Formats: sequence, C-alpha cells, structure tokens
Amino acid sequence: MRKKAFINMQLLDGSENMASRPGYAVLTEEDKIVAVAPEREVDVKDCEVFDLKGGYLMPGLINLHVHIPSDGKPQKKAVDARKMVKFATSNMLTCKYLEHIYKKNVYTELLSGVTTLRCVGGIENYDTWIRETVRYGKIPGPRILAANMAISVPGGHMAGSLAYEASTIEEAVRYVHNISRDKPDLIKLMITGGVLDAAVKGEPGVLKMPPAMVKAACEEAHKLGYHVAAHAESTEGVQVALENGVDTIEHGASPTAEIIRLFKERGAAHVATISPALPYALFDPSVSRVDEMSRSNGKIVFDGIIECAKQCLANGIPVGLGTDTGCPFVTHYDMWREVQYFHKCCGVSKAYALYTATKRNAEILGLGDVTGSIETGKSADFIVTEENPLVDLTVLRNLSMVVARGSVISNPKIKKMPEVEAELDKYVRSHLRDDAEDDESTDSAV
Repeated sequence: MRKKAFINMQLLDGSENMASRPGYAVLTEEDKIVAVAPEREVDVKDCEVFDLKGGYLMPGLINLHVHIPSDGKPQKKAVDARKMVKFATSNMLTCKYLEHIYKKNVYTELLSGVTTLRCVGGIENYDTWIRETVRYGKIPGPRILAANMAISVPGGHMAGSLAYEASTIEEAVRYVHNISRDKPDLIKLMITGGVLDAAVKGEPGVLKMPPAMVKAACEEAHKLGYHVAAHAESTEGVQVALENGVDTIEHGASPTAEIIRLFKERGAAHVATISPALPYALFDPSVSRVDEMSRSNGKIVFDGIIECAKQCLANGIPVGLGTDTGCPFVTHYDMWREVQYFHKCCGVSKAYALYTATKRNAEILGLGDVTGSIETGKSADFIVTEENPLVDLTVLRNLSMVVARGSVISNPKIKKMPEVEAELDKYVRSHLRDDAEDDESTDSAV
C-alpha cells in the first residue's frame, strides 16, 4: 500500500474535550498513522493525496455490543431463536448462507463507520471465523473481538441459540474451556433474563445464573486470560455479576451504593446499550409489536441503563457504548444513534459522546494503544463527515469516507430498512433534535 495523505480537513482527535482543528493533515503508511500535523508542515510527496474539501476527520466508531447474525429487522410475530439457529447450521447450504449473512453484516458495520466491534454472543464459532476472515484480508470489515457462544442456563437468556445451557457449575466451567478452543477474545455470561424473557410485569432481568456458577466461570475464564462480559438487566443481577468477578456489565440497571463500590473495587466498566430498550419503552405497541407487560418492563430496563450510566459517570467509572444490534429496530448501521442517545439521555456533551464511542471504548477493550484516537503510531481507523459532528451528531449517519486499517472507502452506501428508519427518525425529531436550548453552556460539561 502506498503512503496516503489526507488534507484540507478539520481534525477531531478523539480526546475527551476534543475541538475541531482546521488546517491539519493526517499521513498513513500501510495500516498506521505516521503523521498528524498542520498541513503546511507535512510533505505529501510520494503520497496518494485525498482532498477532504474541508470535511471533519475523526476516529472510527467502536461498537462494544453486537450480535452479528441478526440484522434488527422487526418481526411481525415472535421467532423461536433456537429453531432458527438449528436450521441455519443444519446442512452445508444453510451454513454457506449463514457465512454470507456474517460477511454482509460486518461489512454494513464498516460502511456505517464502525472500524472496531465486539461480538458478545453468536452462532457456534462463526464469530471467530469472521474475525479471522477479516483479519487475513479475505473480505473488508472492522477489527473484530469475538466471543462466539455465550454461557446461559436452562431457561436463561438466549439459551440454546446464542448461548450454551449450563445446568451445573462443572458444566459452566467445561463450556468456558470449550469456547476457549477457538481462541475468542472474551467470554460472555447471560446472568439475568431480558425484557422478553420476563414472566411478570415489573420484574425484567430476573437473576437466572446462580452466583456460584458466575464465580466459577469467571475464575476459569480469568485463568485462561479472558475478560468476562455479563448480560445483566436488574440491580440484583448487576450486583451478583460484580461480586463474582465480571469485568464488564452489559446493559445494566439502577445501581445501589454497593454496586458503585463494587464497580470501583473490580475496576469494571459499564457498557450502556440504550438502542434496544428504546423501542420497547417508548414506541407505540402497535409499532414495537410487544404486549403491555413487555412495554412496561422495557421502560424499566431503559431507565435502568440510563441511570447506571449516569451514576457510573458521576463516580469516575468507565462507561462504554454498544448498540446490541440484532434486537428489533437496532441495525448494523446505526451506531450513530447510540451516540446520540447517550448525549441526550445521559446529558453528556457531544464531544464526550464522541470520545466515548471512540477512545473510551478502545480503552475499555484494552486497545487504547492501538486505535480510538488520531495519533501517530495508531491504526489508521477514521471516518470523515462533511459537517461538524460536534455541532450535530446526526451528521454521522451520512459519511463521506471510512478508513479502516489504512484501507479507504469513499462515499460508502448502505441499504437501509425504510420501516426502521421512519420510526426511529420520528423519535429523533421529537425528542433528540439539537435545538436552541443546546447552547455552549449546556453542552460543555460531561
């Protein structure tokens, strides 16, 4: 690959208090950034030059919570995930189609500006398969951190589809070893149920996995060198997860003082996923196609995720962002919406929301020295917008360029779902628009 020079642009570097810096240039060689400096100081001789025409260059987005095989298309009726997975892996033809789905969905993530993603529950070992397929340049895609199958319990969240069913502590430990054979990047536990698993109104996220099983699985995963992510959607579930060794809380719930203490003691992070809860909580049931119990429970989870993020931020606990793509109305091209939701629902500045979706997410993954910011020596992972996302985050939905590990995609085009776009955009227009009340004084603080 030739050297590349990206000139005539405004730089957003990914730092916590980033501001646009005009007149900068970024030079790359192969997959690395080799210079970031004022354009007048940069020698572009022998470079392939990309004139960004005054556009805004920032780090590529990082999505911490993805289920690759699902696309987020709303279903008219409930789907038996267990049966779908069994069919998808039943013969050579369906397995080839499953490979096609994986390739298509990770490419969609890339076209939307996601240059790194973390899979947290997939079909068999397809997550590590697609990771290696991208890593060795067979197809274009984001950098992928893969979990493969999660570990659940009989009757637990995603049991039998995207998660193994462990009936005993010994079986849970054995599954950790089984998953490790494909060299994943993390282990995922399904500690509580979810909105659609709930049997009672007002009790979403019921604890499913016994604390002793959580502890044994975490200890074994840590011995093997893996971090553990946990699906937890209740206060009880979050506490059990943290008490027994989990490293990241996925989703979350309203925290107690004890939970905040445990976050700090464990050095754990919260991965907020506002996108999947929002349709359940706020859409008309005729649109979301859920019953009143699920709508009520969805609102509890929605509020709990936001409250967990707010309290973690207030206490200096790392908060990251992920979409939980695969849930209804959560697509592989809408990471920008999660950034916008974080800004509006959690009250952070636009700069901080962008920092969270880039540098902070990279740090949570342990990749802070690899990607997440525009700095010399880091991976050439960045996106370009025509307008300034520090003024309006919705400009992230239409990118003029994506660069992943040095490879350039100009004017990326994505096939979108009109029904999903229409419903989500109604919410953006009515609740999340950036208007006059979003002044500098409001928007300067975390």
